[in-house]
Amino acid sequence: MNYTKAQLIDALVAEYDYLCHDDFNPDTDLTLDEYRDEMEELTIEQLIEETGTDDEFTLEEYMDLHG
Repeated sequence: MNYTKAQLIDALVAEYDYLCHDDFNPDTDLTLDEYRDEMEELTIEQLIEETGTDDEFTLEEYMDLHG
């Protein structure tokens, strides 16, 4: 399945929000807007790499969780 750049960014931001929700440190962690801005600078290939997916944990599974 193909995903747009916007869909990948939204999923990565959702994952980041989930991971930082209870453990956010304003001194070291990016805000959601800062994180989104950084993700928008990446190519689709880089965004896919950022998901950490592979043959065992597929991009489709990642998107089902966070997309």
